[in-house]
This record gives sequence, C-alpha cells and structure tokens, in this order.
Amino acid sequence: MIKIPTTSLAKDLHISKVLTGLWQIADMERDGQQLDLDATAAAMQPYLDAGLTTFDMADHYGSSEIITGRFRKNGAGNRVQLLTKWVPELGKSSREEVRTAVQRALDRMQMDRLDLLQYHAWNYADARWLDDMFWLQELQEEGLIRHLGVTNFDAAHLNMVLESGIKVVSNQICYSLIDQRASSAMTEVCRRHGVKILAFGTLAGGMLSERWLGQPDRPADQMDTWSQMKYKRFIDQAGGWEQFQGLLQTLDVLAKDKGVSIANLACRYMLEQEAVGGIIIGARLGQSNRITDNQRLFSFELSAADQQIIRTALQHLDPIPGNCGDEYRQPPFLTASGDLSHHLEEFPSPFPVTSTGKNRSKALSGTIWEDLAGFSRAVRVGDRILVSGTTATHGNRCIGGNDPAAQAHFVIDKIAGAIQSLGGSLADVVRTRVYVQRMEDWEAISRVHGARFGAIQPANTLIRADLIGEEYLVEMEAEAVLDSVQ
Repeated sequence: MIKIPTTSLAKDLHISKVLTGLWQIADMERDGQQLDLDATAAAMQPYLDAGLTTFDMADHYGSSEIITGRFRKNGAGNRVQLLTKWVPELGKSSREEVRTAVQRALDRMQMDRLDLLQYHAWNYADARWLDDMFWLQELQEEGLIRHLGVTNFDAAHLNMVLESGIKVVSNQICYSLIDQRASSAMTEVCRRHGVKILAFGTLAGGMLSERWLGQPDRPADQMDTWSQMKYKRFIDQAGGWEQFQGLLQTLDVLAKDKGVSIANLACRYMLEQEAVGGIIIGARLGQSNRITDNQRLFSFELSAADQQIIRTALQHLDPIPGNCGDEYRQPPFLTASGDLSHHLEEFPSPFPVTSTGKNRSKALSGTIWEDLAGFSRAVRVGDRILVSGTTATHGNRCIGGNDPAAQAHFVIDKIAGAIQSLGGSLADVVRTRVYVQRMEDWEAISRVHGARFGAIQPANTLIRADLIGEEYLVEMEAEAVLDSVQ
C-alpha cells in the first residue's frame, strides 16, 4: 500500500497531504434528502485505513460535523484529524455568540477540543470580523480550540491578522490549475509567516478529468452538482470552454505518458507548489470514493520539464479576477448560484448611521477618539461623503502591528466601511490624503493605496506628519462623490 505523506501545520497537528473534503454532504442532502448518519460515518473507515486520516468539513456542510463525530466516537478516536470551519452570519457578533458556535461544533463532533477551526470573513469593511477572531483566540487560550486557521482570506488580510498577533496556521483557499491567484502574493505571505495553504478546487468539481475532454460546452446552471456549477463559472472566467479544452488536451498527453489520470496530474502539480500543505479532494461518502486514485498521486513524480509543460499550458488561460476569496465578496460571484443568495440575505451597514438633517447623515465607528474629539467617522451631505482622518484603531487595539502595509489596508477597510454605511463604495472616492509617521514607510503605504485605488485613481496627497500615537504609522482621509443623491 502506498503511504500517504503528512505535513505539519503545527508541532502538535500533523495532517495527511491529501485531505478528504466533506462539502458534498450538503449536496447529497439537497432538496431535503436525509442521509443515514451511521452508514455515512462508516464509509469514512476505508479512508482512514488507507492513510487518508484528515477530514475537512464546516458548520454549513449539511450533517458533516455530526457524521464525523459519530465516526470518531465509534472507534476512529485520535487517529483522525477533523478540521472544521465557522462561517458566521454577517453582522453584529458577541463573545457569547462566538462561544456558542464553537460549542456547537464541539457537541456535533463529540470532541473536547477542535483540532483546527477555520474562520471565514464576509466583508473586510465591517471590522466585526476582527472581533470574532480575537474572541476565537480567547477560546483557543481557554483550551476549546487547538489551532486557528482562516478560509478564503486574501494575502493582505491574512498578513493583517498575523501582524495583529493572531496566530493562524493555515488558509484554506481555492487553488488549482484553473485558479492560480494564490501563486504570488499569497505564497509570499505564507512563506514569511510559516502558514500553510490548504487548497480546495484542485479538481474543479471533477471537471479536470478525461470525462470532460472533447465534450460540448454547457452553461453553469445546467451542470449536475453544486461543485460543477461553481467551477464551470471559474472555467468561463479563465477564458471559456475552448481554452479549458486546450488545457485538458495537454494534460491528457502528459498523463498517458505517465500512466496516470488527468486528475492525478492536476493534483500532483498543486502538491508541488510552494506553501501548499495539502489539497482537499471531495468525497461522496457511501456513493463513491477516490481512495485508490488519491493514493496514486504518490506513485509518480513530475520532472522540471513536466512542470514547465503545464506552466506553458496555463499561460493560455485568463487569470481569475481579484484576490483569493473574492468570489465570495464581490462580482463576479463564482459560486454555484452565481451570487450570494444561498449564503447571505444582505450586507448590513458596517457602522451605525444617524440622520442629522435634510440630506445629511453621519456614521460612527465607535472609537474613543470620536467622542473625545467630537467628530464623526464620516459625514454625508447630499451626494458627498467626507471621511475623517482614519488610523488603524479598532477598539483599544492597533490593527496591523508594526507593519505599515497591514495598517494601511485596515485604514482603507475602515474608510470603505464608512462609505458603504452612507450608501457609497470605494469606487466613488475622488480624493484621498495620506499622512505617514515614518518617511521610510511611504513606499509600502503608497503600494497599498495603489492596490486598493489603482482602478479608481482619485486625487491624492501624501504628507510626512507626526501622528498622535506612536503606534500609528499611517492616517488617511477621503472624499467621495456619488452619482446621484439617494
């Protein structure tokens, strides 16, 4: 039997490099279907016996946490690593709500401590996601969570979390031959902080296989499973069906030469990428399994020439737009439904808004400085939104630590939150002013400004200034003009 190699997310958490993903349990329970929980749990045993000891699930993957809990209780014990996620509803949270979410996962999985809890943030402009993460860290220190991870984070916000003192060991993101967004900035952040990528979507919902070679194009909403619907949207964004068929043809020739499948080749290539700690391959427990195919991933190697052939083929695809995880935050929504209708009802206002007169309102972020100095985070008058000088303050914390880029990203998040609350977006910004504490930080901060405003290019002024509070490296203010008065 081929031995499945492992990787270390931490000194006390070693996982198999191929993880078994249980998201398809939600698909199997679609339209009110009920799974036999005990039989489905028993279907996990062959994976464990084959050395595939790590299972990945989430609070919203149907009955996945309950099924794995039964499996663990019925004999799997500590031989398995059970990784789960918490995807909160967007909006106000509290310590109690965070504790309730963690305890629910513990109860379902019949564990005293979660091996890895991975957190998803919906809207970076709503800084309440940071409260959740700090509260999760408190529960980790209490002993309810062994390690923290994140899921669908981009490089800037993963770095922000780490520089703010929240130790996460992994980021679970879409990363495949079709989606190479994680190959640059994300890999660099992971390398610098020792974080591992857990890659999902490596098989594009099974579409990276011989089954789809030479087949006619089909619209996303006519695919058979949620996964296929989702990844067909990725294929469309990557240049369409013709380019995808070109990739499959290249992979088919190389796979036949090695006596493996296209899926094997696609997975092995991703396992070779820097910072990838493991790939997650979905399973339809009790209906089919990929155990033999998963084991075959370690029966062959890819030479430098092989990898170059694949890289050359990837150059014919269009880059997936945006940053890692953006498919859940902004158009184009690369989800099964093509929008967020099955995830969220609405995006609530990041900050409370108060009307202060005719065509005039204000938004408050709740920092101590607003009450102390008597100002609003932002004010809207007619079609204009004016955002006050904003630092990386969140409650009594300075977000981003001593990293000027991390602070700058959080400052722009806060500005975005204020403008969102008053009915606009960063795209409406026409003027920014940037104040830097240390002149040596100007370039790092300017690059963040370029990354966030590069497509907008508002009028801008950068000034070296002594900021109040030595921990603050940057302060920004902004002005936005809406197309019409709402």
